[in-house]
Amino acid sequence: MQSEFVKINSNDYFVRTWGSPENPKILLLHGFPEHSNSWSKIAKYLKNSYYLIAPDQRGFGLSWAPVEEKYYRTSSITKDLKSLIEHYDDNVTVLGHDWGAATAYSLCFNYPKLVNNLIILNGVHPILFQKALLSGGKQTKASRYINFLLKDNAKEVLKENNFQKLIELFSKNLDISWLDEITKKQYITEWSRPGKLETMLNWYKASPILIPNKKNPETSIDLDNKKYDVTCPHLLIWGEKDTALLSESYQGLEEYCKELEIIKFKDADHWLHHQKPEEITTLIHQWLLKKYSNK
Repeated sequence: MQSEFVKINSNDYFVRTWGSPENPKILLLHGFPEHSNSWSKIAKYLKNSYYLIAPDQRGFGLSWAPVEEKYYRTSSITKDLKSLIEHYDDNVTVLGHDWGAATAYSLCFNYPKLVNNLIILNGVHPILFQKALLSGGKQTKASRYINFLLKDNAKEVLKENNFQKLIELFSKNLDISWLDEITKKQYITEWSRPGKLETMLNWYKASPILIPNKKNPETSIDLDNKKYDVTCPHLLIWGEKDTALLSESYQGLEEYCKELEIIKFKDADHWLHHQKPEEITTLIHQWLLKKYSNK
């Protein structure tokens, strides 16, 4: 693994890379509350065949972390990711998880020529996620924790007792046996960087996604806008035991995709990239080989 700071639009992004730059490139986009090294298990199995590029996303880890919420709108973040791709190559495969899926989808919507293939691990298309939330069903209930993250005192509560509440938040009803003491210390180091927990939470605060309640019954997202189509080949890998993102959140995805394949793991949850890195990377490699052979 190598690392460097890359200046993107006058701001510094910390980027980890694995493998040879001569190989096909995959941009790895992490979610909340992770960081670029969260991909290390995936990288172990893909680095010999691909050049892996994993930035600390804006507001996370060692990357640029402006305080203002406006800088955490997906459209703003995606512009920098576009420039990051162009720093390394003309186009890449994009792999996103959780919030990284949101920026991965946004790259496909706004800069389709830069994305050869899209791979998502337990992440959601914004239109389908918003529809699932507005339905008032199980996904609505499962996502109510987000209302807590939007509160002004959320960062103080999450920091208490060495981030005990934050750990409880992303482990509730999920398997975190992968979070050994060494890994846990790495996460706490990243969360403890000055101001970073606040900027990490800004991703939620700047999002147009609506968690319904009596005070905000309408979303600002145009649910019928066809600009949200994915025109490149798309692989969705889903851990079915996820209690934060439920299967109803991707129902109808085929309507937005030119070419879609969905593979499910019955015995994995939201943290499937930590739980089953070898199985997942085997699937990714086999899927990409088919795509490259068809070109």
